[in-house]
Amino acid sequence: MARWQLLPHTARVNALQHLELGGCDVVSLAEQFGTPLYLYDEATLRVQATDALNLLRAQWNDATLLYATKAYWAPFLARLYRELGLGLDVTSEAEILIAQHAGFDPEIIYLHGNNKTPAEIRAALASGITHFVVDNFEDIARIAEFGAAHAPSRIYRLLLRLSPNIDAHTHRYMTTGVADSKFGLGIQNGMAERAARAIAVHANLDLVGLHFHIGSQVFDTDALREALAAVLDVAADWRAKFAFDLRELNIGGGWGVAYDQAQTTLDMDAFLRNTTRALRAGLRARGLNEQIKLIAEPGRGLIARAGVALYRVGSVKELPNVRTYIAIDGGMGDNVRPALYNASYQALLANRMEERDAREYAIAGRYCEQGDVLIERARLPETRIGDLLAIPVAGAYQLPMASNYNLIPRPAVVLVGDGHARLTRRRESLEDMLACDLE
Repeated sequence: MARWQLLPHTARVNALQHLELGGCDVVSLAEQFGTPLYLYDEATLRVQATDALNLLRAQWNDATLLYATKAYWAPFLARLYRELGLGLDVTSEAEILIAQHAGFDPEIIYLHGNNKTPAEIRAALASGITHFVVDNFEDIARIAEFGAAHAPSRIYRLLLRLSPNIDAHTHRYMTTGVADSKFGLGIQNGMAERAARAIAVHANLDLVGLHFHIGSQVFDTDALREALAAVLDVAADWRAKFAFDLRELNIGGGWGVAYDQAQTTLDMDAFLRNTTRALRAGLRARGLNEQIKLIAEPGRGLIARAGVALYRVGSVKELPNVRTYIAIDGGMGDNVRPALYNASYQALLANRMEERDAREYAIAGRYCEQGDVLIERARLPETRIGDLLAIPVAGAYQLPMASNYNLIPRPAVVLVGDGHARLTRRRESLEDMLACDLE
C-alpha cells in the first residue's frame, strides 16, 4: 500500500515540498496553531461516510448506518454526520449532549454500554432516545423503571447484545465476542435467553432485535459470518420457544483499516455484499422474516483516515550500535494505542516530503514511560531538530483516549477543507487542566 492510501484524500505535496491537506500547507498550520496538532480533512470525512452509507443501502432495503461516537466525537462532527444522514451509537451523557445540540433525530440514536449508569439512562430518556442495546440484566430493570417514570405510555425498543463465543483474531484487548468478555450476554450459557424472557415481563419494553460485535480492527470476514450464523440460530430458536420476532439486526462495526503500508483496509463493498448475501440466505434457510432492519455501526472505518497528527522533533539521540531515537512533543498522552495495543503506524516528514528515506529511527514520545514509543522502526530522511513529523490514520481512538499524563495539555484540533482551516478544539491550557483541583 502506497503512503498516499494512508493519507486523507486531499493530500498532496506543494511547491515547497510540504505536505498539504484540504488545500492547506500543514507546515503553516503547525506554525499557526502549534504542535502537537490534529488535522481532520473534511472531504475525507464526507467521502468515507457517504460511501459507507450508500454501499449499505445498495445492499439492503431497510438499512441504518450508525457512527460509533467512541472513535472520536466533537460538535463539528455531529453537525457533519447529521447532515449526511447517519445515526449514532452513543455510550455517555456527554456524547448524547453533543448529539442533542447538533439536532440529531433521537429515533436513530442507540444507547450502548456494558454499565449504563442511572444518570445516562435518564439522560437518554430525556433526550427522546427510545433504542437501547442491552448488555446486562440491570439494564432491563432500570430502563423499564426509569422509562415508566419518564413517559408511562411509551414503549422502549431493546436489542440484546449477544456474545457468540467467536474469536475475531485481533488483539486480545479488541476481541469482544468471545466467552470471556465483559461485553454481551452469552448464548451457550443461557444468559441471553434469560435476558430475553426478563424483557418480556415488562409491558413498556419491546425486544425488537439482536446485536453482536466481535471486535475492533477485524479483517477476518469468516469470523464475522460465523457470528452472523450463530445469532440467526438464536433468533430461530427463540421464535420457536416464545414467538420472538426479529425486526432489527445490528452487525456491529470494528472494520479494519490500514495504519501502515504493510496492512490492507477491509474492502467495505465486498464485505457488505458478502454479509448481506449471507444474511438473506440465513434468514431464508431458517424461515425468518427477511424484511428486517439491518444496522451497522462503524467508527474507525469512517474517520481514521481523515485524521493526521503533527509533531515537532525536539531531539535526535543516537545510541551507538543500538538505534537512534527521535523525540517528539507528543506521544502516549495523545496516542496511547501503541502502548496499549502494540498498534503500528507510519511517519512522514511533512516539511520535506520528497526527500528519500535515509535511515531508520524509533519515534519516541515525551512522556515519562519507557513504553512511550509511537513507532519502533520508522524509515525517514535524515531527521533534524525542528522537523515536522506527520503520522497518518490518526482520526480514531487517539484523541478520545488522550490523557494529561505528566500534566501535559491535550492538543488542538483543526478542520481543513477547500484551502481553509478552522480551529474546532483549542489547545488545553494549564488553567484548564487544574480547574477541577481544590486546595
